[in-house]
Amino acid sequence: MDNKRKKRLLWQLPFLTLLIIGTIYVIRQQHATPYQKCSGLIFGTTYNITYQYGSDLQQELVAKMQEVDAALSMFNEKSIISRVNRNQPVELNDMFLDVFKQAGQISQDTQGAFDITVAPLVNVWGFGFKHGQLPDKETIDSLMTVIGYQKISCQGRRIVKQDPRIMLDCSAIAKGYGADAVARLLDERGIKNYLVEIGGEVVTRGVSEKRVPWRIGVTKPTDDNTQNGNELQTVLNITDKAMATSGNYRNFYYKDGRKYAHTIDPKTGHPVQHNILSATVLTNKCARADAYATAFMVMGLDKAKEVLRRNPDLMAYIIYDDHGQNKVWYSSSLKSKILE
Repeated sequence: MDNKRKKRLLWQLPFLTLLIIGTIYVIRQQHATPYQKCSGLIFGTTYNITYQYGSDLQQELVAKMQEVDAALSMFNEKSIISRVNRNQPVELNDMFLDVFKQAGQISQDTQGAFDITVAPLVNVWGFGFKHGQLPDKETIDSLMTVIGYQKISCQGRRIVKQDPRIMLDCSAIAKGYGADAVARLLDERGIKNYLVEIGGEVVTRGVSEKRVPWRIGVTKPTDDNTQNGNELQTVLNITDKAMATSGNYRNFYYKDGRKYAHTIDPKTGHPVQHNILSATVLTNKCARADAYATAFMVMGLDKAKEVLRRNPDLMAYIIYDDHGQNKVWYSSSLKSKILE
């Protein structure tokens, strides 16, 4: 080795030493930083958030979820969406406008299978179940005249309806949007490892407390709404992804030997009758996953596959009934994330 190379190595050695020491320090700090946890109720459901950070951010996280609640929750009588539904004067905020725009885009892409104007139908079928009565044809036909995402628009910061009876229901996108909002807050704090779960809709980054990728179970559907839903169909590795699931296997009723599920087809005004039991969607944003999971439940497997083909960012895991037996179809791009 010549003298020049020796001198170069001698100069590099301190820098290499500092780099190694710095790397060891960072790794130790990562292991030493605790994982914080908070949970509670929001949007009429539960939330659970786990994140690695040196201090407790629960107050900020709850405040962020309350912002979403104040914009989009039908459980909150003072929310923007509740006031829109009552035709009261209200200025739309950025959160509402963002969700409204995303909902419109997904409605167009799914040819109306996802539609936030479906609220009156959901209500009438739900109330009918509770009273043991089903809505008649005249009631459904009347409500269908006010169903359709094309019948609402946004002008500036206000909603314009073609008919004042139109009501909006963002429940099939709001939980996912809420999870995204919390995830953005954690990203802004520089947090690299977290899991946000709101009502079963999930966003993850980095690794868990066990220093392994986040793993989320997909519940095995059972045609018995008294079950706790603890048995898993599979487990997915969803690190750095968002995931949402929609299913008809718990919220349903039988009447006169026929099953009526809670997912309503906006085009027919009736609960869907095809064989999909649950649709799980993975992509980069949970609001998008949430809305498409609902749309797939309405569309059925074949049409869902068409949507997936033109949206390569989406991955789906669909469980369906095949003559009394549960079967699974999933996107080929999802195969590496399935933990057998």
